[in-house]
Amino acid sequence: MMQKIIPHLWFDNEAEEAADFYVSIFNNSRKMEVEYHNKASAEVSGKSEGSVLGVEYEIENFRFYNINGGSFFKINPVISFFVKCQSEAEIDSLWNKLAEGGKALMPLDKYPFNDKYGWVEDKFGVSWQLMLCSDCKQKIVPSLMFVGEESGKAEEAINYYTSVFKDSKIDEISRYGQGMEPNKSEDLNYAAFTLAGQEFAAMDSALDHQFKFNEGVSLLISTGSQEETDYYWNKLSAVPESGQCGWLKDKFGVFWQVVPEVLNKYLRDPDSEKSGRVMKAFLKMKKINIAELESAYEGKNISHSASK
Repeated sequence: MMQKIIPHLWFDNEAEEAADFYVSIFNNSRKMEVEYHNKASAEVSGKSEGSVLGVEYEIENFRFYNINGGSFFKINPVISFFVKCQSEAEIDSLWNKLAEGGKALMPLDKYPFNDKYGWVEDKFGVSWQLMLCSDCKQKIVPSLMFVGEESGKAEEAINYYTSVFKDSKIDEISRYGQGMEPNKSEDLNYAAFTLAGQEFAAMDSALDHQFKFNEGVSLLISTGSQEETDYYWNKLSAVPESGQCGWLKDKFGVFWQVVPEVLNKYLRDPDSEKSGRVMKAFLKMKKINIAELESAYEGKNISHSASK
């Protein structure tokens, strides 16, 4: 099954270094594509033309994309990644590699909810939750933590997301119950849900976290048509001023990107003039307009009215 939703990680300069590190420590992993800044993207990001723009890769058969976009945004633990391991030896090995140069957010130990679990932030700032799971279909599972003003909204959010995406459902709901202040008893301490056939997790946390959802980790939706692009944009975009280059912010504070598959084809074209024209057109868009991308690719006159 094609992966519909792809975690997108924002780095200053470490996109390829991080991708190489993850590919080296996880099984069933590979680096797929490396893209480089052209003149247009270099001017926007402040990076050097010809330097690495982004890296597409898989770890445990789960696709990620890293971008070098500058120091504008920082990755934080509000979106982390469960790693479901089949043995304690596997957890120990991954924990030691991920913890080197990083820090433990929850120590590797036995907990009431799992016989061996730990939450670690690696040297690149990416957070991983390692746990034992003897019979798990999806090894890597993105997890959303609703904090600050969004704390208490996890259930509403997953109900909404499962209504937007096809092949979606809520798989498990667990609440804090009494005596878990500052969290409310009805808030979610864990939820498992499926979007477009992919597993996700979510939780509320009313603790005083010094972070919130931001562009450091966004969720990229790969679309096959303008109709599908419009659908996801219209369903998810709730903060119009946050929309730019396919990025949007939803009503729960989560950042998404709605990106037609053809954009990658155009930007990866070996003809630098064609890919450069597409990049210039793309950088002026909010919601992505496929017809305008095609016009730029072919060198035709471009009207920007449909991309507003």
